[in-house]
Amino acid sequence: MLFQRRKPLDLILETAGKRALTRQLGAFDLTMLGIGAVIGTGIFVLTAVAANKAGPGMMYSFIIAGIVCALTALIYSEIAAMVPVSGSAYTYSYAVLGELIAWMVGWALILEYAVAAGAVSVGWSGYANGFLAQHGLGLPDFLTAGPFWIEHVKGQGDVVHLVDGIDHKGGFNLIAFLLALAVTGLLVAGTSKSAKVTAVLVLIKIAALMAFIALAFPKVQGANFEPMLPNGWGTPLSGVGVLGAAASIFFAYVGFDAVSTAAEETKNPNRNIPIGLIGSLAICTIIYLLVAYTAVGSMGAQPGGPLSESKEPLAFVLRQIGHPLVGDAVGFAAILALPSVVLMMMFGQTRILFTMSRDGLLPDKLSEVHPKFHTPHVITWITGVFVAFFAALFPVDILADISNAGTLFAFAAVAIGVLVLRKTEPNRPRPFRTPLVWIVGPLALAGCGLLFFSLGWNPTIKFFVFWAIVGLLVYFLYARRRSHLAPGNEHKLHGLGDRLPPDPLVHEGPSTGP
Repeated sequence: MLFQRRKPLDLILETAGKRALTRQLGAFDLTMLGIGAVIGTGIFVLTAVAANKAGPGMMYSFIIAGIVCALTALIYSEIAAMVPVSGSAYTYSYAVLGELIAWMVGWALILEYAVAAGAVSVGWSGYANGFLAQHGLGLPDFLTAGPFWIEHVKGQGDVVHLVDGIDHKGGFNLIAFLLALAVTGLLVAGTSKSAKVTAVLVLIKIAALMAFIALAFPKVQGANFEPMLPNGWGTPLSGVGVLGAAASIFFAYVGFDAVSTAAEETKNPNRNIPIGLIGSLAICTIIYLLVAYTAVGSMGAQPGGPLSESKEPLAFVLRQIGHPLVGDAVGFAAILALPSVVLMMMFGQTRILFTMSRDGLLPDKLSEVHPKFHTPHVITWITGVFVAFFAALFPVDILADISNAGTLFAFAAVAIGVLVLRKTEPNRPRPFRTPLVWIVGPLALAGCGLLFFSLGWNPTIKFFVFWAIVGLLVYFLYARRRSHLAPGNEHKLHGLGDRLPPDPLVHEGPSTGP
């Protein structure tokens, strides 16, 4: 019975049929969209985290994470093309795997989106604090990092830790906190993020990375790559080594689903979607490898070294090798480009929670729309406050890993759903069919599982287990009996449609992922 309560796929598709989106995107458009969606906080910030876990071997980590993402993206595209509606993996799971799995996927997506927004806020604050400090405007140490950052790095409680040559004592990350609240206010007001602005931000990010590669590459020295694998390849649950770094670096690739969710607007999706997916991931992987190679080769990347402990690693490297002005420029580029990532992560979170509320699984109050701004203001403010406090208290690596845990769980559920649909409804129209699905699907599942367990038991998987238990309690004590599919509530399904609040953020251009 637990897995029999499914929302009919035809009912979901009926709402999609009311849309009249024009098929106008080609392979090049999708590739550019994918590059803009993928390149973000991950490469600007998590280079230091990867160095601390794997040393120079982090270059292998980028390849492993990229391969897992490519496999998952091909699987994701099939279901996204079949069910091009709001709700992401939650909606797909509801249609195929039933309400309980859908609830757990939606619950895990809170980690993917809200916690990721917190991670991006912390990453942004690292560059903002570094930029201010370089110009004599730095905040007191207590306001530049959360208390759990100190405990996580040193394991000795509230102690001083040296970062970029400055002593820090964690307390409350003020800039990350304020950024999250500012973005929340923008989302409530429904402020538009146009395609032109997005394109400019993408160009700024790419230009900053190209400048880093051009200046750091001549400084590469072979000695900085020794030893190549100081922590080895790593083992599941250890959270270190090449696999541990790959699990963290996965965060740098999240956002590729922007390509698959554009299936309804793509010309010849059977051809162009795989080109866009694989093309954008391949280009981003090459850029990431070049950045990792030049960062490692120019100043070393051994665990516990200066690069591994920097909050703004790319700007820090440039300053250390004699390019302080360009280092400041790269830091400023990150400051300009990355807040939009927080915006899109929180936007995605509020829309998923809105969809769950509309299905009766969360209180109706959460799907209340503001009379003036026409946005789901209640759930937006709740999400924003949650993100702000997470960003203020936790370090970027813990937040990124927790976000990855939720993302990998959701992607695994999507892969299972696609394989199940191939068996249960083989004749249903598929605008895009995953090639070699019975090879790609199991490999994607295995890759997601490998990276999930490589995140390490403490604190990431331990927190995920706790979060899952809380989710199950909420479902069985509240959501299950309130669901619109519960006995006696079926009448609430009629006329629901897909009434997401009108918001100018929707379909105005490529999103920028973490």
